[in-house]
Amino acid sequence: MTAVDTGREPTPGGGADSEAEARRSARSGAAGLIGAATSGLFGFVLAVVITRGYGTVGSGAFFAAIGVVTVAAAVCTLGAETGLMWALPRRRAGTRGDAARVLPVALIPPLVVALVVAVVGVVSAGALAPRLLGGSGAEGTPLLALAFAAVPVVVGTTLLLGALRCVRPIRAYVGVQFLLLPVARPVLVGAAALAGGGLVVGVGGWLVPAAIALLVCLALVAGPLGVGRGATLRPQRADWTWFWGFALPRAASAAIDAGSMWVGVLLTSVLAGQADAGVFGAVGRYILAGQLAMQGLRVAVSPQLSRLLGRGERAAAAAVHRRLTTWALVLSWPVYLLLAVFGPAFLQLFGPEFAAGAPAMTVLALAMLINTGVGNVQSLLLMGGRSGLHLSAALGGLLVTVSLGLWLIPAHGATGAALAWAAGIATENLAAAGFARAVVGRRLVDAGLLRAAVETLAGVGAAALVGVLAAGRGIPGLAVALAVLVAGCVGMLTMPRVRRRLRATMGQIRGREGASDDAGPAAATKGR
Repeated sequence: MTAVDTGREPTPGGGADSEAEARRSARSGAAGLIGAATSGLFGFVLAVVITRGYGTVGSGAFFAAIGVVTVAAAVCTLGAETGLMWALPRRRAGTRGDAARVLPVALIPPLVVALVVAVVGVVSAGALAPRLLGGSGAEGTPLLALAFAAVPVVVGTTLLLGALRCVRPIRAYVGVQFLLLPVARPVLVGAAALAGGGLVVGVGGWLVPAAIALLVCLALVAGPLGVGRGATLRPQRADWTWFWGFALPRAASAAIDAGSMWVGVLLTSVLAGQADAGVFGAVGRYILAGQLAMQGLRVAVSPQLSRLLGRGERAAAAAVHRRLTTWALVLSWPVYLLLAVFGPAFLQLFGPEFAAGAPAMTVLALAMLINTGVGNVQSLLLMGGRSGLHLSAALGGLLVTVSLGLWLIPAHGATGAALAWAAGIATENLAAAGFARAVVGRRLVDAGLLRAAVETLAGVGAAALVGVLAAGRGIPGLAVALAVLVAGCVGMLTMPRVRRRLRATMGQIRGREGASDDAGPAAATKGR
């Protein structure tokens, strides 16, 4: 281990303070879940605004433009946002620390690449628009040019959000990522649609909040790292090799992760047309909204996992993973089970022309049970410094998605895209789970997790069955199922065992520790 890579040495005897780690992960996880729930709600509102405002063909072009920005930005970040979440907890912050030296190492290469991609994309927009945004008419070229021009802004925002999560308490990250961005976007896009603005104006409304978030993150990150107050920003040669030795393998897998749905949208747009792409994009919005619980937990505990694994405390890291996987399962499986059964009801909210996406909704929702069931195994690999293994799992999933997509989409449209993506999801997550188990060397599944899975599946499955038998798979059936679920949850609160679990969890969330819990890299590397 080089001088740059040092954190605290493994605790003698291998013991982390398990109660402190439990409180830390509970508080961070709760904040992440609250933010994710808010983001999911407004993400759904945004999907309704886009589909209602622009129809199937227009929303297909809108989602395809977002896909271009998302995939291009994910490629251009070169894995540096995950690298920041891995690296900063292992450095000292403040004016006398060495954490600020990581910023130019992490920011300069991605921003240079993003600027090159933006210039090339804007120049090539006229030639690419008929292929990527066919059916969008005269707006295709300026729409694609705007998408490419926004890539450097989105890349900068993504990188600074990764730094923000490490140097500020999680509420700062939640405020920007889960409140500012998702709340502002439907407001601005909706205003554009109501004012009669076309696709270019609408996508512009989607992009403006990213520029605002960039400025907010700059202000929030500078202080804790001592930027402008004497902290050195000049990196050493060892800083470059240390950081990019981790980040480069992550570069490809980050692009795959961020672009998994958008690859399907773009393939569907090219192979089946804008209408099918619009349907698949609408379905994907529901699927990604259900995944926000996992995302909230991942960003909440990634710095903690990096610190624990960096100190060799694998048992504590595995315990944090099992606890938060149980949370994610209990919160996400009901959503995906209801989406699988009542897809027609959910898609009716977008408009009758989106009803064709019900089979795709069922396929993807069932696949996401696997994604949620294995937990954030990707974070265990990445925060443990095994970005190469994560890349292997992500590449396997992408190869399955693209190969099956080329075969299935021309004949089956959105349903074929969903089948291809579902197979890719299962491939990546099962491979990553096997890798993580081997790397951590501890159990990632325990009896409590299995019990939660069985109880959730049985309870939600019974409520869904009652809803279907009583009123079908439309909105009335969904309403019946939700009523049964609410009644069941209220009944469970009368059970002493459930109340004890809730009290224990709330006690962990409200528990008080020293300031180091959320102090970021400075506290995490004290005594380094």
